[in-house]
Amino acid sequence: MPAELEFFGGTGDAPFSLTELLLNMAIGMVMALLIRWHFLRFGSTLSNRDELGGVLPFILLTTVLIITVVKSSLALSLGLVGALSIVRFRTPIKEPEELAYLFLAIAMGLGLGANQVVPTISAGIFILIAMAAIKRYNRREGGKNLYLSISLASNDAGKCLLDDLNEVIGQHVSSSDLRRFDERSSGLDATYLLDIASTANLTPLSNDLRARFPDVTITFLDQNGMPGI
Repeated sequence: MPAELEFFGGTGDAPFSLTELLLNMAIGMVMALLIRWHFLRFGSTLSNRDELGGVLPFILLTTVLIITVVKSSLALSLGLVGALSIVRFRTPIKEPEELAYLFLAIAMGLGLGANQVVPTISAGIFILIAMAAIKRYNRREGGKNLYLSISLASNDAGKCLLDDLNEVIGQHVSSSDLRRFDERSSGLDATYLLDIASTANLTPLSNDLRARFPDVTITFLDQNGMPGI
């Protein structure tokens, strides 16, 4: 055995099985669709949900192919390091949850590419079930996060102060975070991220805002992008 192979712990080129690759790709496709469904069903990101969901299968299957080919040849594995060193991924990841799903897809691709089918499937399904249970528990016990968008006409904007909005909102929510505030000659727009104990608090909050500002326009938007009121 050459000294270089002994140094890297390799034994030369491993046999490449096309049947094994196709089988792992088929299993990977099923698992990728499962991850995509889980992300669209339980994910809480506000944007790029369909786009990222469509990319997850592509990432998983590509990882399976790369690992399967690379593990069959030491020369290819060393060449891959140099090839990937010039690749730059510049797509921004806006939510940590998106990064978690990307890591899960890559991890499952690595496992299937290394022909660790049973551990990969078992661990992947366990992770998805655990995350679904945690998200359901948080939604039931931990209240709800909503975006509140407020628009005031010019006749109200002149007499409206930010403190007035904060005072009314603070009476009905656990916490609020001002994310946007635009003031102009025709009125103002404000966006809050609210933490509320129950959706039953939305009606009293809406009523109090309309009582204080008769011409106000109110929009509630939940974390899944569905309108609340």
